[in-house]
Amino acid sequence: MTTGPLHGVRVVEVASHVFVPMAAAVLAEWGADVVKIEHPGTGDPYRGLVTTGLHKVHHGADVQFQAANRGKRSVAVDLKRPEGRRLLTTLNAGADVFLTSVRPAGRRTLGIDLAGVRADNPAIVYASGTAFGALGPDADRGGYDAGAYWARSGMQHLHRHPAEDHPAAPRTAFGDVTAALSIAGAVGAALYRRATTGVTSTVDASLLASGMWQIQADLVNSVIDGRSPAPARPERHRAANPLMLPYRTADDRHILLQLLAPDRRWPDLCRALGEPEAATDPRFADLGARARNAEACVTWLDAVFARRTFDEWRTALADFEGEWAPAQQPHELAADPQVRANGYLAEVDLGNGHTLPMVTTPAHFDGGPAQPSRAPETGEHTETVLLELGLTWNDIAELKDRKAIG
Repeated sequence: MTTGPLHGVRVVEVASHVFVPMAAAVLAEWGADVVKIEHPGTGDPYRGLVTTGLHKVHHGADVQFQAANRGKRSVAVDLKRPEGRRLLTTLNAGADVFLTSVRPAGRRTLGIDLAGVRADNPAIVYASGTAFGALGPDADRGGYDAGAYWARSGMQHLHRHPAEDHPAAPRTAFGDVTAALSIAGAVGAALYRRATTGVTSTVDASLLASGMWQIQADLVNSVIDGRSPAPARPERHRAANPLMLPYRTADDRHILLQLLAPDRRWPDLCRALGEPEAATDPRFADLGARARNAEACVTWLDAVFARRTFDEWRTALADFEGEWAPAQQPHELAADPQVRANGYLAEVDLGNGHTLPMVTTPAHFDGGPAQPSRAPETGEHTETVLLELGLTWNDIAELKDRKAIG
């Protein structure tokens, strides 16, 4: 079996919920050995959301926790106890990366700030994820992606429908999973720097920064203009390029046209639509004509697409070389042949006779996706990892008696 590109890298994670744990999950899927430190009594608080009905349970597994903690080993350690903190020192001494989402004040209290962790291992890559950034007046404030990534970044404003009284909330962990990739990529760059120069790095990433990165085109233009664009609903019948719009099918589905080179593709599109004569219609002959006659062009295309069903249009457009996409519903991705061919969705063995579908990390290595594995139970690997560190069973029993481990 081919090992991942980070095979041999040891990561210690002291983090909760999604943002930073998802970054560690990406590193685990790329081959790193990720040791997740959890409190013996409570574990990662994200586990508790299943009891409030916020997470779906599938064959006994918390679906959302599984995604953010795939492939890790869990060690239950109480870092507030001196014995627990000393265990972390031993773990850090043999690690390459330390990842945390604990707020700065909490890090100092636990001795897991940069100074504390570098005292354990001067060469360790230290990576932290925060809501609003490592500096400034809000550096010590907590937050989740709906606030930091979605609202404060300006993204919520851009996506607000004018007919709604209140801004919409993002989907679950919407910003966390995107922002996590920035940490994973930065850790990879830091490891490369250390390997080639011997210089170790600190990595800081935030949900706010990732949200700004996501909408940078709108944000930069807004700063230049001194005002933000109104979150207005686009007027279809005034589109500068009618071939960059979604069109409704006979069964109330949509096909999205994405023709950035519309004049080159227009004749072929007309043939695929079964309307070859439209290619020479002077109202629609080129981009300028279609823009001047946008209302007529969009109305005509609306009528054409309304004649066939979603599946019929997928067949009719299959050989069309221009850019278009079926607007799929999420459950349909499991049967999408392109998804299957690329291994974008894997079945993960839960260890109880059942499997769970899981999206693989979006960057693949060596011609194929990694195979995710399930998330651990709280403290599932405590004894295994401590034995690897050289502790004896008597040492482990004594630590349990002292409630330093679970």
